[in-house]
Amino acid sequence: MFHQSVIRVRAGTKTDRGGNVVKDWASASKALIGSLSVQPAVQSEESDPTRTAVVTGWRVLSAPGTAPDIRADDRIEHAGMVCEVEGEVAAWPDPLTGGVHHVEFVIKRATG
Repeated sequence: MFHQSVIRVRAGTKTDRGGNVVKDWASASKALIGSLSVQPAVQSEESDPTRTAVVTGWRVLSAPGTAPDIRADDRIEHAGMVCEVEGEVAAWPDPLTGGVHHVEFVIKRATG
């Protein structure tokens, strides 16, 4: 069940003209994250005279005993698409050890 992988894309940083440290997606790092189950979660489509908006999402669960390094501000490459992590990554506690049993997070892609 936990045989899927995604690529985590994490932005680098740079200093802008105002001296602020900001995200720099041009210098992003990538890492393969495995031992996951990626399941469809949401599909919606809304049309109006000027565009059709499509939102597709997946729920991602890590294998028991794993806690992959994923943050809310990361992007995820999945099935040839670049998705955004939606919300915080939830770490489920292990009641026996007090550690992390597994993590869950949602990724979404919006077009249109």
